[in-house]
Amino acid sequence: MFKTKTDIDFKETVNFIKGVFNTDEYVPLHPPCFDEKEKEMVCECIDSTFVSSVGKNVTAFEESIAKFCGVKRAVACVNGTNALHLALKLNGVKEGDKVITQPLTFIATANAIKYCNAEPVFVDVDKDTMGLSPKKLNDYLKEHQDIKAVVPMHTFGHPCRIDEIKTVCDKYGVALVEDCAESLGSFYKGKHTGNWAEGSAISFNGNKIITTGGGGMLLFNDEKLADYAKHLTTQAKIPHRWEFRHSESGYNYRMPNLNASLGLAQFSKLERFLANKRELAAIYREFFGERFVDEPEFAKSNFWLQAILLDNRAQRDEFLTYTNDNGVMTRPAWCLMNELEMFKNCEHGDLSNAKWIEERLVNIPSGVRVI
Repeated sequence: MFKTKTDIDFKETVNFIKGVFNTDEYVPLHPPCFDEKEKEMVCECIDSTFVSSVGKNVTAFEESIAKFCGVKRAVACVNGTNALHLALKLNGVKEGDKVITQPLTFIATANAIKYCNAEPVFVDVDKDTMGLSPKKLNDYLKEHQDIKAVVPMHTFGHPCRIDEIKTVCDKYGVALVEDCAESLGSFYKGKHTGNWAEGSAISFNGNKIITTGGGGMLLFNDEKLADYAKHLTTQAKIPHRWEFRHSESGYNYRMPNLNASLGLAQFSKLERFLANKRELAAIYREFFGERFVDEPEFAKSNFWLQAILLDNRAQRDEFLTYTNDNGVMTRPAWCLMNELEMFKNCEHGDLSNAKWIEERLVNIPSGVRVI
C-alpha cells in the first residue's frame, strides 16, 4: 500500500475529479445525498407530532441498524460522541482512569474519554490500516499495568486489526470500546465492525455515509447492557404513566424521532451508497495508483472518506492549496491528538507511524455520485 509514488499533476487531478463527479462547479468532500424519500418521512413525522425522543421511527431505526450490523441490540443517541461517552461509562471508566486510544483520530474519541474525567494515553497506529496497532498496544500494556480501557477507531472506514486488539485486551484484562463512528458498512474478516466490544459507537453526522443530521448509535450483544444504556440515555427515568422518578443521574442522550425518520429514509439506500462508493474507489485506484489509500486485504471498507498519500508535508500542503483554490474540496488528516494543547501532556509511546500518515494523507471528494 505504501510504495514509491509517481509524480502527481495537480491540474490534471482537479480536472479528473470534476470529471468523475460530472461537474464544473465546486466539488465538496462528502455532502449528504437526499431525495423525496427523506422529505416524505420527515414530513410524516412532523404531521404525527412525535418529533422528540418518543416515536416509532426511533425503535425502527435501532432495529434496522442492529440487524445490518449483526448485533443483538442498538440504542440510538443524539450524536456519536455521546454514544462513545456512554460506552466508556458502561465499561466502568471513571475519574482518574487511563484509557488508550490512537493519536490519529477525530477529537471526539479523546474528548469522550475526558467526559469521564479519565486521561487519554496515545499508542501508535499501523500504516496499512491507520488504526490502533495491536503490536504497539501489546508492547505498551506489557510495561504499563494501570490502563482501564482501550478505544481503537476504524479510520476513514477502514477496519483496524480489531480481533488482535481484542486478544491483547483480554490478555491484560482491559476493557475494549470500539469507535465505529466512520465505519458503518465496513466488515473485518466478514464480520461488521462493532462486534468485538460491549458498547460500540456509530456516528450519523451530516458528513457520514448515511445521516440523521446529528445522531449516533450504540451497538450491543448484551441485552441487559443495552437496556441499561437505553435507561441512562433517557435521564434514567423509571417508567410510569405519569410520575417523574429517576433511579440515578442519567443523560439526555436519546435521538429525536425526527432525526430517526431521516435516518430510516437514508438507511433504505445504504446498500446502494456502499456500492456507489466502491465504484468510486475503483476509479480513484486506477487513476492514483499506489498513492491511493486502499482497504486492508483482510477487510471490506465502506470507503467513507477516500484518501491519497503525498510524498511529504510540503507537497501535501501544496496539493491542499491548489485543489481548494480550484474548486475541489480536500482536507488533511486530523492534527495528532497528542499535539493539541489540551492533550499535549498525555502519556504516549512512539507515534512515528501516525506522524508519517499525518504529514502525507489528503482526503479527496468521497460523496455518493449521482449517475
